[in-house]
Amino acid sequence: MRASRLLSVLLLLQNRGRMTAEELAEELEVSVRTVYRDIDALSASGVPVYADRGRTGGYRLVDGYRTRLTGLSEEEAQALALAGVPAAAAELGLGTVLAAAQLKVVAALPADLRARAGTVAERFLLDVPGWFRGVESPSRLAEIAGAVWESRRVTMRYRRWDDSEVTRTLDPLGLILKAGNWYLAGRRDGTDRTYRVSRIIELQDSGESFSRPTDFDLAAYWRGWSEQYERRLYPRVAVVRLSSLGRDLVPFHMGAVGARALRETGGEPDDDGWSIVELPVEPRGPALGQLLRFGPELQVLAPADLRAEVAEAVARMGSHYA
Repeated sequence: MRASRLLSVLLLLQNRGRMTAEELAEELEVSVRTVYRDIDALSASGVPVYADRGRTGGYRLVDGYRTRLTGLSEEEAQALALAGVPAAAAELGLGTVLAAAQLKVVAALPADLRARAGTVAERFLLDVPGWFRGVESPSRLAEIAGAVWESRRVTMRYRRWDDSEVTRTLDPLGLILKAGNWYLAGRRDGTDRTYRVSRIIELQDSGESFSRPTDFDLAAYWRGWSEQYERRLYPRVAVVRLSSLGRDLVPFHMGAVGARALRETGGEPDDDGWSIVELPVEPRGPALGQLLRFGPELQVLAPADLRAEVAEAVARMGSHYA
């Protein structure tokens, strides 16, 4: 553990130049006293670390010194797959591992490419969760991640959508982070299923290992499951007229599903700027709420029962202001 941290100190100084003990301590999540000991250990091993004194001082390497000790460990190589979502890596217990891996990769780059990589990091950022939603931090996430890494069968007590509880034994095959929510893909009785990690109440390692199925592709599975989920969530289609503003509101009120419907089914605007679109909607009451969000920028044409429901709701709303 200490050898890995010493290498991280060395790579930080190599990549960033002068750093204070406090900055190193914050980066490595250790105490300042530990940093002092690590610097002494590096110096004793022959690494030319120079201390600049004073208020603007810090530690730096003697000009021209570079290390080639940049080999990645197995954990670090795995963590690089999550380089674009550091918050997710941290939730899985890989935050410091990812940071170490990134340091090693950057240290191995030529100077011009290293500078370019730094420029990209300064100017582009991936922020996964949607607005007004954070990333879930389920209490069992690290345990589940360990079972996925090591192909260990687990038994869990799970709270379903209707608040009933069930006990399931399954082979955990993969974790997915979708819009701030974590999901577990697992195989039970030969069938692949999806579970929301935050609904796992208890988790036990069964003590058994399993052979990961060669026919399982996590990305392909999630694509198929997501499409089926959307079809269940939006079982009806509403034929509507949308104004120009209404079309602009579709992605905000109906997300990716509505935006796709707008692209695929939206007709050409008429002389007044209105166009006909087929929007997937939820069943009954929720569909009414979805459509009323658009206010006067949307007119329901079909089906007839949904049109009547919207008309009745609008009339009742109007009566409150008569």
